[in-house]
Amino acid sequence: MPEYVYIILLSLLAGAAMPVGALLARLDVMHPAFLRQKSRQFMVAFGGGALISAVALVLVPDGASKLSPLTAALCFGAGGVFFYLLDMLLNQLKSSAGQLVAMLSDFIPEAIALGAAFAVGESTGLILALLMVLQNLPEGFNAYEELENSAKLAPNKILMAFASLALAGPVSALTGYFVLAESHQFVAGLMLFASAGILYLVFQDIAPESKAKNSGFPALGAVAGFMLGLVGNMLIVPA
Repeated sequence: MPEYVYIILLSLLAGAAMPVGALLARLDVMHPAFLRQKSRQFMVAFGGGALISAVALVLVPDGASKLSPLTAALCFGAGGVFFYLLDMLLNQLKSSAGQLVAMLSDFIPEAIALGAAFAVGESTGLILALLMVLQNLPEGFNAYEELENSAKLAPNKILMAFASLALAGPVSALTGYFVLAESHQFVAGLMLFASAGILYLVFQDIAPESKAKNSGFPALGAVAGFMLGLVGNMLIVPA
C-alpha cells in the first residue's frame, strides 16, 4: 500500500474521532442518564491529558529540535497570543463556535505535522495520529454540546458538519506530505504554534470544565490521558 494512502487512513481515523465524540454528546443530550456528571468530567479531563501529552512528547520536542531557542520562543509565543486574541474575538462576537474553532486550530497543524513526519521518515507520525484520536474524541463531545446549547441548528446538521470537518485531516496531512516535507523549519514552527494553542485551550476551557467538587476522579482522567500518550510514545518511538 502506498505510504500516502496510509497517511490518508490515519488522518481520517483521527478526524473521525470528532463526529464520534459529537455522536456521544448527542446521545448524552437525548438520554441524560447516558453519562453521569463525573463520567462526563472524566472524559473532558482525559482529552486534556491527551492534549498535554501531544505537546510534551511530540510537538514541542520535535519542533524545538529544528529551531533556535529564539525562533522557537517566538513561534510558541505567537501561538499563545493568536489563540488568546481568537478567544477574545469569539467572546466579543458571542459566537457559539469557540470549541469548534479551537478544535480545528490544533487538528489542522497536527495533521500537517503528521504528513510531514511520514515524508521524512520520522517515527512520530504514528504516535501523533494516536494522540489526535484521543484528543479529538472529547473535543468533539465538548464542541457539540456547546453548539447544541447555543446555536439554532438541527442536531443532524451539526453531526453532518462534524463529519465533513474530518475531511480536513487528509487534506492537511497530504499537504504536509507532498508540499511541506522539506520545509522543516516551517513545520517545526507550526508545531510549536499549535502547542501554545493547545496549552491555552487546556487551561482556558478544558481544566475548568473538568473540575469537580470533592472529587479527584476527573483529575485521574487527565493522568490517564497523558499516560496513554506516554505508553504509545514509548512503544512506537524507539529509544
